[in-house]
Amino acid sequence: MSRIAYVSTYPPRRCGIATFTEHVFTNVSAAGKRGNRDPIIVLYNENDDRNVYENNPRFWPLPMQDRSAYVKMAKRVNRSDISVVVLQHEFGIFGGEAGEYIVDFVRALNKPLVTTFHTIFSDPKPPYRQVQQEIADLSDAIVVMNRKAVSYLVRAYNLPENKIIYIPHGSPKPRDNERVQLRRQLGFEGRKVLLTFGLLNRGKGIESLISALPEVVREVPETLYIIAGQTHPEVKKREGESYREELQNMIRQLGLEENVRMIDRYFNEEELVSYLTACDLYVTPYPGLQQITSGTLAYAVGIGRPILSTPYEHAQDLLKGCEELLLPYGDIKAWEQRLKELLMDDNALHQWENRIRQIGKATYWPTVGMQYLKLFAKIGEMDLDEKGVKEPNESVVKHVAPTKY
Repeated sequence: MSRIAYVSTYPPRRCGIATFTEHVFTNVSAAGKRGNRDPIIVLYNENDDRNVYENNPRFWPLPMQDRSAYVKMAKRVNRSDISVVVLQHEFGIFGGEAGEYIVDFVRALNKPLVTTFHTIFSDPKPPYRQVQQEIADLSDAIVVMNRKAVSYLVRAYNLPENKIIYIPHGSPKPRDNERVQLRRQLGFEGRKVLLTFGLLNRGKGIESLISALPEVVREVPETLYIIAGQTHPEVKKREGESYREELQNMIRQLGLEENVRMIDRYFNEEELVSYLTACDLYVTPYPGLQQITSGTLAYAVGIGRPILSTPYEHAQDLLKGCEELLLPYGDIKAWEQRLKELLMDDNALHQWENRIRQIGKATYWPTVGMQYLKLFAKIGEMDLDEKGVKEPNESVVKHVAPTKY
């Protein structure tokens, strides 16, 4: 019986890649009626509870900082009945400079390999270039979550275009029937709620949005801006909580204490979905326009929330046709005006909600899981009918076929 092996971090690890992999695993398993027979080659470090992984047979633990373990794991896979290996690639989850240890695994592997690149540079530099080049060359297929990434990879690494497959970042479905209750529970009743979520760092551009709020609050006094999430651990190591403290000082100086709420804690996915469901407008004022993937943006689109964003790469791709929602970073007047227009017009918010919800339909996790299953079956020469899997509809199949952009 053919099996799929996933290489990634995995819950209970608090990591976006871990959560992403859990969703891919769960939805591929559901689409193919595969149960829990597919193993997860799980990366762990000294901060993880390794017993969680070592005491569960579905996990094949791989210590991220033990370079010799990568080749040993590849040999274990080679001896097994694995038909296809699925690698979730993010530089920071593997050992060595730029996560180079995973290249040892890829070199030693003699099974078909599908790699999802979570970070892609338009102009990659050393040492990231060498690592990603070799993984790309040795992969049988590469998955990207942004159409623009196809041309980046082709140009940077001289790859054949038909090797690169676009599958959108998955998202949960809307939970409309819970919105009123969630707003009550979260204290959002009577407020117009803006939300930014994620690990806090200077790359979020939050100070620019706070700068626009005084003028907005004058016209819409019920405005409430929620900044949800802990400080990024690497940022905390370098500079402690200095950025958070700067934002707090800014909020006080502008007299926005009643209009901005910073929530400094870890949010699990259920909480994130609840906050997204309850907010009126999701905002990503990021200054870095090269960001190729944003999981929270994908979730906001899937849940069908109106969005206001800077035109970074993923926002441009995902919100194509909704360019009115993309504003330049640091243009405070433009942000003031657009925020007031949206927050003062419930009908406009509702219209944008409907438009974004149409985009989000293609990103629901069950749909994305079926796309991955079709790709894995093709690369691993697996029989999709062995458990009675249903054929996906045409809208799913078209994403799996190699496409030119």
